[in-house]
Amino acid sequence: MQTAPPISPRLVGLLAVAAGATVANLYYSQPLLVEIAAELGVRPAAVSVVPTATQLGYAAGLLLLVPLGDSMERRRLIVATTLCTVLMLLAVALAPTLGWLTLTSFLLGAVSVVPQLAVPFAAHLAAPEQRGRIVGMVMSGLLVGILLSRTLSGWIGAYAGWRDVYLLAIGVMLVLAVLLHRSLPRLPPSLPIAYTALLASLIQLVRSEPVLRRHALVGGCGFAAFSVFWTTLAFHLQQLSPGYGSEVAGMFGLIGVTGALVAPWAGRLADRVPAPVLNGGALLLVLFAYLLMGLTGATLLGLALGVVLLDAGVQASHLSNQTRIYALHPDLRNRLNAVYMVTYFLGGAAGSALGGYAWQHAGWPAVCAVGAGFAVAGIFALFAVGRAGPAPH
Repeated sequence: MQTAPPISPRLVGLLAVAAGATVANLYYSQPLLVEIAAELGVRPAAVSVVPTATQLGYAAGLLLLVPLGDSMERRRLIVATTLCTVLMLLAVALAPTLGWLTLTSFLLGAVSVVPQLAVPFAAHLAAPEQRGRIVGMVMSGLLVGILLSRTLSGWIGAYAGWRDVYLLAIGVMLVLAVLLHRSLPRLPPSLPIAYTALLASLIQLVRSEPVLRRHALVGGCGFAAFSVFWTTLAFHLQQLSPGYGSEVAGMFGLIGVTGALVAPWAGRLADRVPAPVLNGGALLLVLFAYLLMGLTGATLLGLALGVVLLDAGVQASHLSNQTRIYALHPDLRNRLNAVYMVTYFLGGAAGSALGGYAWQHAGWPAVCAVGAGFAVAGIFALFAVGRAGPAPH
């Protein structure tokens, strides 16, 4: 079998940029929901279906596309999926109705899986003693992309239009596809396997790996808590003041970037600290963030502090989860990641849906209660699910 060259800082940087730029496609809509609703002539709460559909599409892509990283040449797969996002971004930008926007957002989510191919790619090339740090660096790029996407789309939406956000993203994806094709080393699969057998093996992994089941559930709860806030933020800001439009909502993405600073630090800790300690502390941080925002959410300062704590907690928990599952089977990292991330984004879709429902029926206090409930559920899953044997350290 061909041995891939060791990973260089430049390549780590490119994979971090690829993860961040591609995952941004999933989140451009969130600060723009009020503007989208106004242009399409629907109630603001109705457009909360758009981020939910995008996350469900991403879960479908993780299930159907990411496992191919264990059976196909991985550079080709990463470049091909990047090019597919170009087509779907164009479809979203041209969507004439909420129904079409929901469908094309689902498809955009399904093909925006480069981040979950890039992370195992980096983990495969990294030395074992550096894996947590390297994964943490790539994940920093991913989180920055998640958060800055909201800032970028909020600014563009305020001064141009929500469709222009997606048109600009097309150019970014085209440049990225060229860079990835030129820079990534070829990385053949460890063991080619038929696609149907590949999908069937996911079920066996879930059945046989209690550590995977536990950390997938923990990750799903954490991302649900994250999505509750970001899906409802634009509505809450508009209620606080009609002058708080997409630009202000986007600024909270910029504030939340501080949470990305924990990624390399959390990655190092994940190489040394038992999962319950790091993960439990991270989820308690998420719970505290919602308690804080429930009490002080009528002020921009209270929301800003809550965002920093929320993003830092979710990021640290996510890194701890991924470091644990990547240690299970080195040759199966794409499939392990697929199972984990499908659960992760199903949790995100549930958070978006329940957050939108809570906002529509009971307002901001209910939103904070739902977010805190997901954090508590994650803590329960961490200590109660799949504890027949010790988690790998």
